[in-house]
Amino acid sequence: MTDFPFDIVGFDLDGTLLDSLGDLGVALNHALSLEGRAAIPRDAVRDLVGGGARKMLAKGLEVTGGPVSDERLNELHHALIEFYSDHIAVETRLYPGGEAMLQGLAARDVKIAVVTNKLEGLAVKIFAEMGLSHHFFTVIGGDTLGPGRAKPKPDLIELMLERAGGGRAAFVGDTTYDTGAAAAAGIPCVAVSFGFNDRPPQDLGAAAVIDHFDDLIPTLARIGAEAETA
Repeated sequence: MTDFPFDIVGFDLDGTLLDSLGDLGVALNHALSLEGRAAIPRDAVRDLVGGGARKMLAKGLEVTGGPVSDERLNELHHALIEFYSDHIAVETRLYPGGEAMLQGLAARDVKIAVVTNKLEGLAVKIFAEMGLSHHFFTVIGGDTLGPGRAKPKPDLIELMLERAGGGRAAFVGDTTYDTGAAAAAGIPCVAVSFGFNDRPPQDLGAAAVIDHFDDLIPTLARIGAEAETA
């Protein structure tokens, strides 16, 4: 199949491709317990995810008693990452329809990438443990280009385009970090309503919103067709 309008489709990881809420929540609460803080319920963890583990931890500390010193935050962040790395795919799963969607994109000769604010090493490890690595031509993390270049800046998506050798691209995400980065990079973004949305899905600024991965390929086809006739 060669008439698909996009050569490259990039995905956010947490809350977009993977429902990682359970494992992230356990790791966060492990770190909070080291500071004597109360555990945060699973559903409440959803509102803290989006900018990487350090930002999630800082938000968790804020809502359980207030911030700590930068030095202590670094210590707790290290403990969180160490624990999470050891328990990275206990509960984490692809969202429904994810496997068929990835296979459908591959059948259309689409290059599939992951661009996440999660540390690159953790992202690579989670896909390896889940047996999903073969789907992606590149996995780019929030630290791949160094400090200060994560989403919503366009840098990581621009790196995805560079590694793909150019082409027509779209992105798929669940937060304003994703839609903002895609807009800054000049490519359309599809938002998923089932993720860790930091705003109501319709208010994320995406070109379209989907409720299930069964809808992604036809939605991308429609967006591409509309762009060609605009």
